[in-house]
Amino acid sequence: MSLKSILVHAAPDDRLGAVLDIAFTLARTHDAHPIGLHISSDPAASLHSLPGPVPGELMAALEDRIEDEQGRSKTAFDEAATRHGISGEWRVESGDPASRIGIHARYADLAVMGQGDEEDPSNDPELPTTVASMTGRPVLIVPRAGRFADVGKRVLVCWNASREATRAVTDALPILRLADQVTVLAVNPDEGESHGEVPGADMSHYLARHGVRAEANRTYAESIDVADAILSRAADLSCDLIVMGAYGHSRTREWIFGGVTRSIMRTMTRPVLISH
Repeated sequence: MSLKSILVHAAPDDRLGAVLDIAFTLARTHDAHPIGLHISSDPAASLHSLPGPVPGELMAALEDRIEDEQGRSKTAFDEAATRHGISGEWRVESGDPASRIGIHARYADLAVMGQGDEEDPSNDPELPTTVASMTGRPVLIVPRAGRFADVGKRVLVCWNASREATRAVTDALPILRLADQVTVLAVNPDEGESHGEVPGADMSHYLARHGVRAEANRTYAESIDVADAILSRAADLSCDLIVMGAYGHSRTREWIFGGVTRSIMRTMTRPVLISH
């Protein structure tokens, strides 16, 4: 697999510049085609719940706001293309973000999105994982805070021997091949057959056969949860990317009992590439 088409969700927020920079940097590195996708809300749907006829001035104000958001996103996309010296493709859709992004992501090798915000109802923190589960495509999520000049130089691969983690490693191979350092981390590995005699070693050997220099690492998190252990190890290793499978259990189980994916999505301190 190679990265030849990268979709970036161009949401009109303060982090769009950082999201675009990562998408264009990856596009330049992998000689990929960057596609900017802006999702506009449907003004009629937004006002559907109001009783009675919608005042014309209210509809006009909403349409103006939607047009302004679209314009700001397009300007940011064009500026990023100029900064990075490559051209890109611009698309606009309206409707439900998950379904619209999902349709376009199926025809890209990677989707790049910003981290959601639980305090902002228009910025769903579940959106990236929903897109990953809907499309079968990897999604790279950029945190709300921090600047990331390089992504993929020092990578932490979260390995629990699951189908989702296997898929994430395979999807990340184009990035892992170019990395300076790859660490395969097993947190609280069981002693069963899935991990082998040395947890992470078999995956490190697999990666080596694909031209990736990787070393196996394991840790046991007794006083902190798994998500905190992953983020702590990523900080210790100065990693600029975390690779992990998304939702090893059902979505309902993750929502009720929490879960590593959900915790990482809310507390990430560096970009995370997920696959389902």
